[in-house]
Amino acid sequence: MPTDTQALMAKIQALPEEQIAEIEDFVDFVTTRSQDRAMVRAGTAASAPSFARVWSNPEDDVYDAL
Repeated sequence: MPTDTQALMAKIQALPEEQIAEIEDFVDFVTTRSQDRAMVRAGTAASAPSFARVWSNPEDDVYDAL
């Protein structure tokens, strides 16, 4: 285990149980947020070809210059 990870684990282990529970909640939050962002990126990438057909058309070319 890297030294910085060991130091963090030692700090966490020194905390009272209720604060360890808060840290666990925070880690869960960060993990979920990361997964949510990945899902949004995947959805955006999956929908881009469909939107490209709608957005890329001669009638709207005038807006590209704005």
